[in-house]
Amino acid sequence: MPEVSTAPSLSALYAKAVATGPLRRGDQLPDTEYVRRDIAIDRDHLAEYDRVCGFGLRDELPITYPHVLSFGLSVQLMTDPGFPFPLVGLVHVANSIRQERPLLVTDELTQRVRLADLRPHPKGRQFDVITETEVAGEVVWRETSTYLRRGGKSEDSTGQRATDLAGEPTATWRVPGDTGRRYAAVSGDRNPIHLNSLAAKAFGFPRAIAHGMWSEARCLAAFAERLPDQCTVDVEFRKPLLLPSTVDFAARREESDWTFALRSRSGKPHLLGSIR
Repeated sequence: MPEVSTAPSLSALYAKAVATGPLRRGDQLPDTEYVRRDIAIDRDHLAEYDRVCGFGLRDELPITYPHVLSFGLSVQLMTDPGFPFPLVGLVHVANSIRQERPLLVTDELTQRVRLADLRPHPKGRQFDVITETEVAGEVVWRETSTYLRRGGKSEDSTGQRATDLAGEPTATWRVPGDTGRRYAAVSGDRNPIHLNSLAAKAFGFPRAIAHGMWSEARCLAAFAERLPDQCTVDVEFRKPLLLPSTVDFAARREESDWTFALRSRSGKPHLLGSIR
């Protein structure tokens, strides 16, 4: 269980990913778990994240914020020897967060990150990045991020997809062309498909696309203080959100649960989610 004292250098990890990507082959995930302790919240960084994603400034951390704190550990796992896939080309297809209580800016955090459950997908293979965030030895936030490696199919692969139950749009948002660059600056996720159109076109997109985790954060920011202190958020990423764009947000409540969606103006979903 390797421990790191500071956030890994993402620029160094990206360089490593480019150099080692063509050499990666395998059918198993490494069983390494990285641990980082004594994480203090940088209030300036938090404020910038809030601005980019649409959250108000509060003493409680946005439910998606621990994802950016642990992102460097995730990338380190996916560039370590033994990881079977190139980092470039992995697709973030789903995200699930369980929060037991809101984290506070005054909390000192410990984060643990590991890989799990390599399994078939209709378009290739998928696996999970599991992140646990502790306060005083208690896990209060847990995330499962699911990534797809395209290529090959399995007869055992199944693909259950969420249904759009969010109803009619409740808001329309203009998403500026610099959203990818702004989110990359605050999250460290500098995948070139989010930064400029030329790089995005090399991967088959007509122009740069928004980060899935930005889209999720922006949707959850729309709930403001209606988000329960204890809840589970499940999100499935669908059609890439091209930058710039105009999108519709929809949310519907049934008793204590919510369903929500982010859609193109033509009605195709970029993201489908639920809060339980």
